[in-house]
Amino acid sequence: MQPNTLLDAILDEAGISHAGLAAHVNQAGKARGIALRYEHTAVARWLKGQRPRGQVPDLICEVLAARLRRPVTLDDIGLGVPGRPAAVNGTTLSGFVDRATALWRSDEQQRPHILGAPAVTGTPAVMPVWEWENPPEDVDVSRGGRHPVSTADLEMLRAARAHYEQMYRKAGGVATRARIVGFLNAEAAPLLRGRYADATGRQLHRATGGLVAIAGICAYDSDAHGLAQRYFHQALRLAKASGDRGLGAYVIALLVNQSLFMREYRQAVAFAEAALRAAGRHITPALASDLYAMQAKAYAHLGDGSSALACIRRAESAAERIRRGYEPDETGYVQPGLVNVQVAEALLSLGDLAAAREHAAAAVDTPAHDRGRVHRLAMLSHIELRQGNAERAAATAVEMAERARGMESQRLRDRLRAVREQLVSSGCAGTAEAAELIDGALRVPL
Repeated sequence: MQPNTLLDAILDEAGISHAGLAAHVNQAGKARGIALRYEHTAVARWLKGQRPRGQVPDLICEVLAARLRRPVTLDDIGLGVPGRPAAVNGTTLSGFVDRATALWRSDEQQRPHILGAPAVTGTPAVMPVWEWENPPEDVDVSRGGRHPVSTADLEMLRAARAHYEQMYRKAGGVATRARIVGFLNAEAAPLLRGRYADATGRQLHRATGGLVAIAGICAYDSDAHGLAQRYFHQALRLAKASGDRGLGAYVIALLVNQSLFMREYRQAVAFAEAALRAAGRHITPALASDLYAMQAKAYAHLGDGSSALACIRRAESAAERIRRGYEPDETGYVQPGLVNVQVAEALLSLGDLAAAREHAAAAVDTPAHDRGRVHRLAMLSHIELRQGNAERAAATAVEMAERARGMESQRLRDRLRAVREQLVSSGCAGTAEAAELIDGALRVPL
């Protein structure tokens, strides 16, 4: 029995206490000639996952619909047909918003069934991408909530996205996730439920989509892959509602990256192709270069060298066309040198160590924020060890460990552990100091 997060969230939106809902349900039952004597303890059981009997689910919908001044369905309160999970995107945009905000609320409350959910594969993983790419489009995203959404509200959401992205880069996803999820609940959720015309709604869904994508990145960085995937799927639905194809392609790039991590290489190739195809002229050179580079990594892991090399050429060609100041905020992660380190990984999988080291060294020599630099140094150290240059690899690893100080990131910890194991297993002199420094960094718990 899982907690009913949808009912929990909609009660919060309606501002009804447990005792208040029980009293209203009793009153609604009386109007139908049904004698009910519910108290707050019954509502607490419903929230824990117990299903109310008889007509009570319909009475709950009736009470909440009157309070919120909009239709409320059984699916909206988590009491739809048992055993039939609701679609990720909901049947309507309004239904999607209710489910999305319920997830944020459960995440902030650290509900175990949300935090520990595994990532889905197969059709459930593919459908959100297919739904983003194909009709129907959202004809009108306006909403008639209580509070009007202003231009200042939209600016606040955009500023928050930039703020939390920088925090993630400097402190890592573990430290940033609670902050951004708290912001989504306190600020973004009420705005999505507010009052806005179609044009403002498009901007609102775009700004929120950018924030939700960062929440997904932070969940991914915290090793909560099922939760990260759900955030990415939400961001993709918000991108569709905004009408911004470029934003959707950016979100799919995040799904491609996660697919590579989960070793779903064919899925990574297919997702990247969907983003490039559906976004078309709306895709920017920075995003195209990253998608092609990730495709190259996927093809390399699949053993398809010719396709990998073709994608490397496309990635490098797109990277040459990047013009700073003409890219959206979301593609700011495509820093100079990022394509080099992606290409280095692909070439490493293909067994071309010399070319891989050349690209990895070029990436390290290019200025980048600390987080990106740690990943670049880890890749270079790994390649140097593979080439038999343990002394140089150890020196690179020392710089990597020093750069990682102060960052709370499960992904970076994985990179540190991998480099340490490689150094120790090499058995070469000069690697002990670097391994000890990494040990020191790993002793601090997240």
